[in-house]
Amino acid sequence: MTITPRPFKVLGIQQIAIGGLDKTRLQRLWIDMLGLEMTGTFKSERENVDEDICTMGRGATRVEVDLMQPLDPEKKPAVHTTPLNHVGLWIDDLPKAVEWLTAQGVRFAPGGVRKGAAGYDICFLHPKSNEEFPIAGEGVLIELVQAPPDVIAALG
Repeated sequence: MTITPRPFKVLGIQQIAIGGLDKTRLQRLWIDMLGLEMTGTFKSERENVDEDICTMGRGATRVEVDLMQPLDPEKKPAVHTTPLNHVGLWIDDLPKAVEWLTAQGVRFAPGGVRKGAAGYDICFLHPKSNEEFPIAGEGVLIELVQAPPDVIAALG
């Protein structure tokens, strides 16, 4: 089987879209806890979405995280129901992040900080909150990854 040369290259993450019934819960995590900047909003009856556009990084390495809730949960598209396995985020100081987030009531998945598949230290924010830890991924598993020095230099 001959494979035609790919006419494009994936350069990085441009956006991650995350849906929920109430985007204020998503804002609590992504803006208040993780520090993303809200840079715009988008509302569309046709797409059944009320969306906050958040960003991390700058310039060519900027990544958008769109926090979406349906205008009407009974209509399609159902922006709040599509599952997302996990999102990986570079972190400049993982131990400090884990300590601070835990103190803020963010729930982590079991396993703690450990080496990930790529060799970097990682841990996961749990997708579901509980009484003890009321802030979580709102249905999304989020991987925090210790950034190596070159990534910190480029993105820091």
